[in-house]
Amino acid sequence: MKFGVLALDYDGTIAQDGVLAPGIKPALAEARARGIVVIIATGRILSDLRSLCGDLSFVDAIVAENGAVLAFPNGQTRILGRLPPLSFFNELQRRGVAFRSGQCIVEADASAAPAILAAIRELQLPLVILFNRGRLMVLEQAISKGTGLRDALRILRLSPHNAISIGDAENDHALLAECELAAAVSWGSPTLQAEADQVVKGDGPSAVAAYIRWAITQSRLPAGRPGRHPLTLGTTHDGQPVTDAVSGVNALIVGESQSGKSWATGLICEQLIIQGYTLCVIDPEGDYGGLEALPGVLVLGADDDRPPDMPEVAHAIQHFDLSVVVDLSCVHLQEKVAYMKALLPMLASIRRTTGLPHRIVVDEAHYFLHEETGTPLLDLELNAYTIVTYRPSDLAPEIRSAIDRVVAKRLTSVHEFETLLAIAKNTNIAREGLTDLDKLPTDEALLLTRQAGGQPRRFKLLPRLTAHVRHREKYFDFEVVPEQAFVFTEGGSSIGSSARSLKQFAAFLPGCPASSAGDHARRADFSRWVADVFQDHSLASNIRKVEQRYRLNRLDDVRQPIASLILERYTTPQEATLGPEHVVAPAIAVETSPSRATA
Repeated sequence: MKFGVLALDYDGTIAQDGVLAPGIKPALAEARARGIVVIIATGRILSDLRSLCGDLSFVDAIVAENGAVLAFPNGQTRILGRLPPLSFFNELQRRGVAFRSGQCIVEADASAAPAILAAIRELQLPLVILFNRGRLMVLEQAISKGTGLRDALRILRLSPHNAISIGDAENDHALLAECELAAAVSWGSPTLQAEADQVVKGDGPSAVAAYIRWAITQSRLPAGRPGRHPLTLGTTHDGQPVTDAVSGVNALIVGESQSGKSWATGLICEQLIIQGYTLCVIDPEGDYGGLEALPGVLVLGADDDRPPDMPEVAHAIQHFDLSVVVDLSCVHLQEKVAYMKALLPMLASIRRTTGLPHRIVVDEAHYFLHEETGTPLLDLELNAYTIVTYRPSDLAPEIRSAIDRVVAKRLTSVHEFETLLAIAKNTNIAREGLTDLDKLPTDEALLLTRQAGGQPRRFKLLPRLTAHVRHREKYFDFEVVPEQAFVFTEGGSSIGSSARSLKQFAAFLPGCPASSAGDHARRADFSRWVADVFQDHSLASNIRKVEQRYRLNRLDDVRQPIASLILERYTTPQEATLGPEHVVAPAIAVETSPSRATA
């Protein structure tokens, strides 16, 4: 993630005894000069902070009173909480508790906690007590530095996933939890340090200036604690959850047609969106339109024979709370390729500048990221890509070497399997751990990582929240590997051309000799091929019924009925009525040896 926001606690983190530590203001000025937004999140009353710091224009926003008050350098403020009722103050006075109050908060010495708690219980008030070293604060429930920061970022149109937070004490836990990277100072609370991703070393607030100067030189946020923002992908066979980190990795989702890889991709996209990450999903085949059911998802280009205008995409992806699906399903392949040559560099440029979108998902990547054109289109140093393909061997070598995570679905091609092994780049991943990849059910996957000692983890995918849009037209055109092609035979010898797609099969079948088609029907070759190769069991069942009718002499010719079943399932009603003779299939060389797809 790009570093775009710095959220800082005040007392004990960048200030000592209320006074900013030497070097802090210049370091903050350097950060802001690089476009980083600086926010102070403090438990102090806003008027007290102004009296200590004077002009607050050296930051972009103040979260005061532990999240209950927002203030901006132009003088605007927003109150996010309420003061307790007068009865509470009267009760504190009756109990002899010394206190101060701000616009929403009540402050007291930490030793007064028992008396204050008794007052809250007696009056049955929705208040909480928060400690900050030797002091305590009383404020409304559900208000914290984290909620205040979230509101400030929303007003500034920024994402917490581009933020680093730094704190020192008990009331900073919510602040650190809100940000992508959490840092605690070494001279502060040990409990907070244990929860943080990083610990800022030093002997006092002056050391934070050096940390800020180091952080602003990084091209992206430093790596946080593994599992801090995990995705739950599924469960193992013994019910254990399978989770994985999302930040700072390039991921590959690989599997053959109908193996469920777009389902897995959609599941990961859902979880990212729910966690507040923004995505740009490049959808060449219209598989991800269902994500629009989630909040903050915009689909551009659906049902349009022209790709979305580039300025429209550029504008949409710069919203901190908006994910965009670029639907190219109605665009011809050559136009898709040309469009991607402009779209992908634009996305990389905007992300490097703004940090948005957080993740770029490229489906059918083999069309766009092959060896000749792949590398210049991506900014792989961003570590922000999810690449989806059934042909990883077609990806540019530089892209394959930049992959950190692999979610593998069923893969039967020996060549692609060998490519997958090379991508794993982990000598600790034993080859035998992947031997069942060709038999993997559609609801299961393998997770491979580069971490030392990592082993493939097989798991069952979680259910999806949104509908999975399966565009059948693309399966009509999809070509399987030659070993899976259907070879028409007669008398044990191949005849004509082999069919590597359902479209080719529907075009070739009517021209096949009736005697050859009859022999295949008696052996149930047609239904078995559709079920085994394309995993379309509904279509296979209907074809099986035609074959059964032929074997019972209730049907003279299977060619037209079977071809019509395929057209009815995989084409529009208008196309299906034209019949198989209007389906144009490319010329295929005559197969000289029988394929294992035949019986």
